[in-house]
Amino acid sequence: HVCRSATLAGWGELYGRTGYNYIFSGGSDDAWADTEDLSEEDSAFRNADSQLFDKVRGHDIKLLRYLSVRYICDLMVENKKVKFGLNVTSSEKVDKAQRYADFTLLSIPYPGCEFFKEYKDRDYRAEGLVFNWKQDYVDAPLSIPVSLTRSLNIDWSEYQSWDLVQQTQNYLKLLISLINGDDDSGLLVHCISGWDRTPLFVALLRLSLWADGLIHASLEPAEILYLTVAYDWFLFGHMLVDRLSKGEEIFFFCFNFLKHITSEEFSAGKLQRRKSLLPGFTVEEICMLKQRERGSTTSLSSDFSLVNSGEFTRSSWEPHL
Repeated sequence: HVCRSATLAGWGELYGRTGYNYIFSGGSDDAWADTEDLSEEDSAFRNADSQLFDKVRGHDIKLLRYLSVRYICDLMVENKKVKFGLNVTSSEKVDKAQRYADFTLLSIPYPGCEFFKEYKDRDYRAEGLVFNWKQDYVDAPLSIPVSLTRSLNIDWSEYQSWDLVQQTQNYLKLLISLINGDDDSGLLVHCISGWDRTPLFVALLRLSLWADGLIHASLEPAEILYLTVAYDWFLFGHMLVDRLSKGEEIFFFCFNFLKHITSEEFSAGKLQRRKSLLPGFTVEEICMLKQRERGSTTSLSSDFSLVNSGEFTRSSWEPHL
């Protein structure tokens, strides 16, 4: 499973929402009622001050385990989001009770939607656009277990010098490698609210896996585009009108960025495809043969049939979108 969410609610929201539910439910708050007892390991952290946190975090952890999530990829550039002097959200990586210790936590800080006003102001050129990591609120360093980075040949210590293109490419390579490297474990991707950075990477993952013929194989190019726009972006709260009014065009960046991920290094299916190739033929040559057999080199149906046969090249899918 590839999952998405917002980050964890802080104490202000938890207690505020619990009080709201209590008042408007006639004095009985069953919003966080236990469906099952928490495990003994989770219960060991229980005390009077953290009982509500334990209960809510316990439900969250239970759901992640049900979905076989092992990797939690946190895009926040801060450990806790502070508004009006209050910690309104908090990342799993700074949970004092270490409730998420059984998961593999990856801190991969990525600039928020405000940064994409600079992208627009530079005439939509992401090359050479580097985020300012010295800002006061930025306190979450990049942190990835070494075991997950050995095969990627990326110098992660240089992440603060990457421009927007290179940073997005490297993070996407990381997410694809997690999918490739562990068939049994899912991953969760989240930023703060799940409205901007989260749909960016979820949409890129969905389109990339579709181009590899690994998911949504029955969908035409226009249909997969509709799915990711409607579902990955709008259904989960992306406020396009507000972002456009502020010039924070992360939505446009997502689809304009497809031209930067057309090579085989962004393919989750390259190993499977290479195993099935005819001896002496490249992927591109096989695809050209298939196109000639079908009598067309331009129609969507001709190219899309290559997806279903597992021989679709990533260099040919960008024009469709």
